[in-house]
Amino acid sequence: MKSRTIITKAAAEDDSSLVRDMLSRIRQVNSMTEDLKKKSIIFQVDGIILGRVMPSVLTKLLATSTFRMDNNTLTLSPEKAGNTCSSRTDAVREVMEDLRKKGDIPGWRDELYPIASHFYDDPVFLMERAAVPVLGVLEYGVHLNGLVRKDDDDEDTMMWIARRSATKSKYPGMLDHIVAGGQPYGLSLMDNVIKECIEEAGIPEDITRAGIKPGGAISYTQYVSKYDYISRVVLFCYDLRLPDTFQPKPVDGEVDEFFLWDMDRVKESFCLHYDDPIKPNCYIVIIDYLLRNGHISPDTPGYLDILRELRSGDCQ
Repeated sequence: MKSRTIITKAAAEDDSSLVRDMLSRIRQVNSMTEDLKKKSIIFQVDGIILGRVMPSVLTKLLATSTFRMDNNTLTLSPEKAGNTCSSRTDAVREVMEDLRKKGDIPGWRDELYPIASHFYDDPVFLMERAAVPVLGVLEYGVHLNGLVRKDDDDEDTMMWIARRSATKSKYPGMLDHIVAGGQPYGLSLMDNVIKECIEEAGIPEDITRAGIKPGGAISYTQYVSKYDYISRVVLFCYDLRLPDTFQPKPVDGEVDEFFLWDMDRVKESFCLHYDDPIKPNCYIVIIDYLLRNGHISPDTPGYLDILRELRSGDCQ
């Protein structure tokens, strides 16, 4: 037992620097402070709290006839937006399209997200994906850790890494997960996973179904200072074990190339000075994977901070 204790302490000491880097990566995206939250205004519809907006955004929204204040909270005007999902969707879209024309919403996708207080609730309305942070409403996505193992020993696991297209509106040319995507209206999580695997990496459905395993979810709240927006995100995490003979390929133009990293290389990339980093929110999903699979000793100071901060957003 004594030798096991010595090994554990040594592992914890080795992990200390990595844990500090992991926490820094988490806090890059989980950047909504309590002071900022206190300044924000609740957005609700029919008594259902849906989001939060900052004062500068509130001013823009109240300049339209679609939004109004009610008991110190922002809401939709029933005279303009009506009281159905369809009528609210139309009214909100009109406002967001105007903000887009003014340059306040980058990366328009023409993809509708369901807006609700909880993931499993019926949507109160639908909203353009790129506009979701304007109202600080919850958005959801799926992220996949693409893995190659020669056996069941996780020590030899390799992870597929993608390089985003240089033409992407957000994070062009950065490293990314093999497959990741927002969760649109009208698709189940698994249907979305299968769709994204085919579209982004040319992974056939049978290979996806054979190798996929749910890994839980992470959440964060990010303050987007450039636009004064609040981004509230829940990402469903999946581990996809791929045959070592399979080579993913770019299909839809969102990725330029794919390549394999061993776990040591993955861990090295957490350093804040790493010269070719992975997209910020992907790091959180990878951190969750590393903890779930025993790559970090729980004896390491900061381990519980990581566990807590991986889900410090509204995971609902």
